[in-house]
Amino acid sequence: MNIIAILIIAAFLVTSCNSQNNGERATGQTHEHVDGDGHDHENEPGHDHSKEDGHDHAGESTEKGHSDEIGFTREQAEAAGLETEIVKPSSFRSVIQTSGQIQALQGDEQTIVATSSGILFFTNASITEGTSVKNGESVASISAKNLQDGDPVLKAKLAFETAEKEFRRAEKLVADKIISAKEFEQTRMRYETARAAYEGQANNFTAKGVSVTSPIAGYIKSRLAGSGEYVSVGQPIAVVAQNRRLQLRADVSENYFKQLRNIQSANFKTAYDDVVYRLSDLNGRLLSYGKTATGGASYIPVTFEFDNIGDIVPGSFTDVYLLFGVRENVLSVPVSALTEEQGLQFVYLQIEDEIFRKQEVTPGQSDGTRVEILKGLKIGDKVVTKGTYQVKLATASTAIPGHNH
Repeated sequence: MNIIAILIIAAFLVTSCNSQNNGERATGQTHEHVDGDGHDHENEPGHDHSKEDGHDHAGESTEKGHSDEIGFTREQAEAAGLETEIVKPSSFRSVIQTSGQIQALQGDEQTIVATSSGILFFTNASITEGTSVKNGESVASISAKNLQDGDPVLKAKLAFETAEKEFRRAEKLVADKIISAKEFEQTRMRYETARAAYEGQANNFTAKGVSVTSPIAGYIKSRLAGSGEYVSVGQPIAVVAQNRRLQLRADVSENYFKQLRNIQSANFKTAYDDVVYRLSDLNGRLLSYGKTATGGASYIPVTFEFDNIGDIVPGSFTDVYLLFGVRENVLSVPVSALTEEQGLQFVYLQIEDEIFRKQEVTPGQSDGTRVEILKGLKIGDKVVTKGTYQVKLATASTAIPGHNH
């Protein structure tokens, strides 16, 4: 009995010991796991971060370094009419940029006036501003029918016929010395006056009334009277302009007064198209510049004259680029090369045959066709000058994030 009791106690002790050892192992494993979560890779012996799982920091840097490159294929470039220009230093004129207006040249337009009193009727309803007319072409007629004062043409005819009879009679009387030479001369003067008045209207008389013709070839600049209105002799009814020569008037701030004497030419762009006209291409010349500010404003007028070989409309407002002096070794690009984003200016550079990159630049003066670049470009850069907008559209869809040279 004592032996059995001893065996039971011994078995209990062995079982308790094994359970304690297993618990210590379990606790040790849990401890190692917890410490492992916060272990230090850099200080842990034998740990090589550069070899772990093929992790490569250099690869990440390379990918980020070329994310601004744009893919634009040859087919896309051909469809867009892509053109480029190599940046190189060249001469560039100093510029004063201001506003101005196109004006008709004095003497290049004439006013059509009424040659008789009566009711005005234009030849046809299509005679409006801009209508082309020929020299001597009838543009209107004036009728005095049913007016209280009567038809002036008929009145002139009667006056002429009466004066003519008196003159023929006076010729006989003066020959017979019945009237004096002085009386005859007075009769002759009345006759000549009546004849001139009648012939001046009779030559232009039609079934509709007295015809009014254009004194020059050109176009109707403005109508000063309307059909159905009463007009008097000498009253202006329309203005005809030829527009062979025009004037460009620029209003310049008085701050540039000292530079005005150095102005040589100008470029300008109208509000109704994007064409930049060069006065040097239009046989243009500087007429004058003001010596004082006009109209109480702090602006001085500068006036040019040029041939109207294009569709330039008198009265239209313009952007004017006054040119003076010449600076050498200036980097510039065509205006078409620049794009704007959030107030910043950019150009697109061709890096490889089908690879482009957007480049921020700082522009300087512009003469309307080219822009001085103060910062952002260097000699030899290949800048997109035509098709810029298409390259810009390709920016979002064709970036090359993994490209590496």
